[in-house]
Amino acid sequence: MDSFIYYALAAGIALALVVGPLGSVVVWRRMAYFGDTLAHAALLGVALAIAAEQLPMFGVGLIGVLMAALLFWLEKQRDLSTDTLLGILSHSALALGLIVLSVVQAQGFNINLMSYLFGDLLAVGPSDLVLMYASVVIILLVFSQILSPLISMSVNEELARIDGIAVEKIRFIFMVLLALVIAVALKVVGILLITALLIIPAATARLYSKSPKQMVLVSVFMAIAAVVSGLLASLNWDFPTGPAIVVSASCLFFVSRIFVRNG
Repeated sequence: MDSFIYYALAAGIALALVVGPLGSVVVWRRMAYFGDTLAHAALLGVALAIAAEQLPMFGVGLIGVLMAALLFWLEKQRDLSTDTLLGILSHSALALGLIVLSVVQAQGFNINLMSYLFGDLLAVGPSDLVLMYASVVIILLVFSQILSPLISMSVNEELARIDGIAVEKIRFIFMVLLALVIAVALKVVGILLITALLIIPAATARLYSKSPKQMVLVSVFMAIAAVVSGLLASLNWDFPTGPAIVVSASCLFFVSRIFVRNG
C-alpha cells in the first residue's frame, strides 16, 4: 500500500477522534446551525491565510475562534434570537470570504477551491499529520475537562447554573473547540461537509447508547467506520474522498435506524 494511503487513513482517524465526542454535544444541544456558521466562515479564514502566505488551517482556526467570540458577545445583547444571529454571521462571513478570495486570486495566487470545500484527504502529508494530531490532543484534553458540565447543561441549563457551573464560560470554550475541529477537518472532508460528519456519527451512536458517555465513545467508532469505508470506496471506485466518507456515515445511520428500530 502506498504511503499516501496510510497518511490519509491516519488523518481521517484523527478527525474521527474529535468529531465523535464534540458531535455528540452538538446533537444534544442542537448546535448544528452553529457548526454550519463556522464552516461558512472557514472560507474567509482560508482566503486570509493564503493572502498572508500562512497555512490555511491556521486561518480557519483563527476566524472560527473570532466568530465564536462574536456570537458569544452578540448573544449577551438578548435582542435577537440565536438562530437569527447565526444566519447573519454565517452568510456575512461567507460573502466576505468570497470577496477576499476573489481579491487574492486577482493578485495571482493559485487556489484549488474544491480541495478546501470538499477536502483533499489523499494529499495529506507527514507535516499535516503532525499538526492535526497536535490539535486533536489539545482539543480532547480540554473537552475531557468540560464534558461533565456539558452533560449537565444539556440536561437542564438552569439547574446546571444553580449547581455552580459557569454555563457561559463552558459554552464559549466548547464553541472554540468546534472552531478548532473545523480547522482540523479542512484536509479531510472540507468546510462544506464537516457539519455532516459532526452530526451523523453522533446521531448513529445515539441509537446504540444508553448513556451520554457511552454515546461519546460509540460515536468515535462510528466516525472511524465512516472514514475507513469512505476511503476504501474512494480508492476502489475513484469517488471524491470527502463526500464518500459522509455518504458512508449516512449509510451507517440509515442501516442502523432500520435495524435498531426493527430489532
